[in-house]
Amino acid sequence: MVIVWFGVLFLSFYFLAKIVDDFFVFSLEKISKKLKMSSNVAGATLMAVGSSAPELFVSLLALIKPGSHEAVGMGTIVGSALFNVLVIVGVSAIVKTAILSWKPVVRDTLFYVASIILLLTFFWNGKISLIEAAILVILYFVYILAVIYWDKILPSKKTRQPKKKSKIRQSKGKKSSQENSKPSKTGLKKISSAILKKIFPSKKHFYLIFIISIIYIAGLSWVLVESAIEVARFLNIPSAIIALTVLAVGTSIPDLMSSVIVARKGRGGMAISNAIGSNVFDILIGLGFPWALMILIQPQRHISVSTENLLSSIILLFATVLVIFFLLMIQRWKIGKYGGWFLVILYIGYLIWAIGRVM
Repeated sequence: MVIVWFGVLFLSFYFLAKIVDDFFVFSLEKISKKLKMSSNVAGATLMAVGSSAPELFVSLLALIKPGSHEAVGMGTIVGSALFNVLVIVGVSAIVKTAILSWKPVVRDTLFYVASIILLLTFFWNGKISLIEAAILVILYFVYILAVIYWDKILPSKKTRQPKKKSKIRQSKGKKSSQENSKPSKTGLKKISSAILKKIFPSKKHFYLIFIISIIYIAGLSWVLVESAIEVARFLNIPSAIIALTVLAVGTSIPDLMSSVIVARKGRGGMAISNAIGSNVFDILIGLGFPWALMILIQPQRHISVSTENLLSSIILLFATVLVIFFLLMIQRWKIGKYGGWFLVILYIGYLIWAIGRVM
């Protein structure tokens, strides 16, 4: 049976990568151009919401399934947040040096810090009320408005990269010509391409492609997480470690894939805005919306939450914010390979420490 779950794990990962690479990022670029959105705005809104759909989906399922909330609650949110900030930003910087404007970074950091403070305040007594859940959801819409109008409040100079863009286009042309010169696809690539062509509309319908991509990303991420849990159970891995690693990393895979793809195209600002924006979404909508929904559906007036290791979790979240912020300040709002590797190594160190505590 474990071989079947390994097969499901591989296929869900493969199709997730194909959908993000071929459809989600494509539709994102088309929509951002159509709406005349800057890279950091698109990254903090459309990209963050789309690639964070798995976290919201898993969070909803966690509340629906009795007794499973503990496994995918605070530990998963913290693990996912740390993965987003350290690994996604780190890997994106390793792929290509990112040159950022300080104003969007300050904006996203302020809202992220505010989200963490609210999370600490609301979690403290172990109960979440409808008003508290509503405050989280409302703050996210305030964040969206801030993202849209931030450039008007604090205008920032646009970085000119015409040469890089032309190189990207040229490299794309070379790649496409090389791909055309290769023999026809065989095996899994051929089958997957045929399946995806049938389930996705024509590429001129990019708004519809964006919506369908989010649905498939959410569904595949759930399959990915569930299959990984089954494999972990077969190997007798503790549930706390599953939440910390499998659930946290598994639900963040779309974020990582989409960030690396746009970073490779020279849009490091979009990748980093996606990482921080995803964390804001995870806390405010990924937790706030399911809580509000369950309180409205059920007769009880609150949702019980785990406060175990709350203080250490909050300290870790704040620490990652400070590390990224000061690293960018020291590097003059630029982050390259060395900074990227530093962040990835920090995450590995965190995993070793966290697993050591559980074991």
